[in-house]
Amino acid sequence: MLNRRDVVRMLAGGGASMRLQSQPVSRPNIVILFADDLGYGDLGCYGHPTIRTPNLDRMASEGMRFTQFYSAAPMCTPSRAALLTGRLPIRSGLMQVLFPFSQGGIPASEITLAEALKPAGYATACVGKWHLGHLAQYRATRHGFDRYFGIPYSNDMSRATNPGASSWAKAPPTPLVRDDEVIEEEPDQRQLTPRYTEQAVRFIQDSTRDRRQFLLYLPYTFPHVPLFASERFLGKSARGLYGDVVEELDWSVGEILRTLREQGVDRNTLVLFTSDNGPWLVKKEEGGSAGLLREGKGSTWEGGMREPFIARWPGRIPAGVVTQAFGTMMDVFPTCLKAAGVPAPTDRVYDGQDLSPSLFENHAGREPLMFYYFHEDLRALRKGPWKIHVASSAPGSGQGVVRHEQPLLFHLERDPSEKHDVADTHPAVVKDLLRVMEQHTASVERGAPQR
Repeated sequence: MLNRRDVVRMLAGGGASMRLQSQPVSRPNIVILFADDLGYGDLGCYGHPTIRTPNLDRMASEGMRFTQFYSAAPMCTPSRAALLTGRLPIRSGLMQVLFPFSQGGIPASEITLAEALKPAGYATACVGKWHLGHLAQYRATRHGFDRYFGIPYSNDMSRATNPGASSWAKAPPTPLVRDDEVIEEEPDQRQLTPRYTEQAVRFIQDSTRDRRQFLLYLPYTFPHVPLFASERFLGKSARGLYGDVVEELDWSVGEILRTLREQGVDRNTLVLFTSDNGPWLVKKEEGGSAGLLREGKGSTWEGGMREPFIARWPGRIPAGVVTQAFGTMMDVFPTCLKAAGVPAPTDRVYDGQDLSPSLFENHAGREPLMFYYFHEDLRALRKGPWKIHVASSAPGSGQGVVRHEQPLLFHLERDPSEKHDVADTHPAVVKDLLRVMEQHTASVERGAPQR
């Protein structure tokens, strides 16, 4: 396998086999807005009755909203790895949540979306929660991003956010980082969303002034617990503090879209919005909602991994479309590269597929094939409308993982809430899905575990 430096050089033009097949007249700017622990049912356009999300609702009405889009994992670190690399997290070894004490992170051999786009002239910035390793070699600026501003891991991983918990007594303060420099310890979390938004707006302005296409990756800290909202939004939502936080994220999305219009690049910018995993239900009112879906964060039930996904590109993505096309977090990588006219490296396996037919032509897309991992454990599989569980858990139940000697089977088109096990009446389907799981497990190349 080629190393990352070789592949990036080839993308820049050093290898004939990697050159562009067809270059678009104008490469689009790309903006990826990534919430943390937002549930399938937490936006107005996905059915929430009391959280006001006018900007995201408008983004959906001006673009496309997916009802069958999946994260790669029910937790933070692996889902981010999948988004930026187009690969199942098990291939990079990023299967577990990283902590301030972790020594691992995103391997140098992985190629991020930012690294793939830079040879095509893109300016790149990551603003927000990185969570792919806090040590120097794992930071965003070492993996293709020209700029970084944010915190390196979740906002609940310091002694300040876990008072009285002995396990966190020796945890370092949460650092706020600009590029590679810590500029604050324990920043005021009430101001994180406004500060992220300010930095993102400035990057868009600087890039358009310099006449450069840009990739902006904005992984918000919230609505991960503990919840914080600025004074402008605090106490304003009927949904309480959780609603305040989500409504502030919606405001931030509106500021990004407004800036694109003001800078005259609105019609040449692909904007994507989704979340890393489902809602943290054990936090009760401080957690979100998966709507009609079962369970949430930390589980391989639908509520843990099926996410909101909204795509907007005026003039390219048809407006006002709600699609049942299947998509996953891994699809973002090849879709963005295809839109930019940049080929994906050919020296590795990719699990994502280009969503362009669904996005630009409203095609039904491919048959669903989804592997539901929890850490290194493949617990469920979706193939077509069918989903099989060989193991499952309900976070916070105290029961831990349950291994199903008789696998559970659900028809997700008829039963999206996974209430009615039909394994007894469809033994051939069970047999087929178990075979697919076995083949996948035998063939997947696992990366060295990063912890």
